[in-house]
Amino acid sequence: MLEQLMDLVRENAQGTVVNNPAIPNEQNEAVIGAATSSIATGLQQELASGNTEGVLSLLGGAGSDTSAANPVVGNISNNFIGTLLEKFNLDKGTATQLAATLIPTVLGSLANKTKDPNNSSFSLDGILNSLTGGSAQGLNLNGILGSLSGGLDKNGDGQVNLDDLKSLLSNGAQQQQQQQQAGDAGGIGGLLKNLLG
Repeated sequence: MLEQLMDLVRENAQGTVVNNPAIPNEQNEAVIGAATSSIATGLQQELASGNTEGVLSLLGGAGSDTSAANPVVGNISNNFIGTLLEKFNLDKGTATQLAATLIPTVLGSLANKTKDPNNSSFSLDGILNSLTGGSAQGLNLNGILGSLSGGLDKNGDGQVNLDDLKSLLSNGAQQQQQQQQAGDAGGIGGLLKNLLG
């Protein structure tokens, strides 16, 4: 999923990154990688903190709000701004403008591709599996979103609802983060390291 996400960022970075005089050409790929990382880790953090509804609404909901007013988009943009300031020494105005343009555009494109049944490059299941270390494996998320039923009572309350899905995905995302922090070569951090060298 991360390779496709990086390609999606690259497709949308021409004007904001590649043609941006504030970013030296030799740093273009590093900035694209940082944007990819900000999106992937931002979505994973939202899931880990229990904001399953926000992520599902962003990626799979009808009429997804990918503007900076969406709290998920705002958090990802703010993390990206921090990276631009710290690692690339951009001034705050340039970093803010770049993030405000690139992150909502990429997330909007990601949401459109995820919802398009004719586009197999991204699926909600695939994205969530990648972010949660496979916790969504075997779940028909479109079916679950349509009607929650069958063997998903993860919190043992006798009912199957969004809280069960939230618990499943949140625990998976937390475990994935712990593995990444422990230095596991897999996951988002390892893959980005391999992609960027």
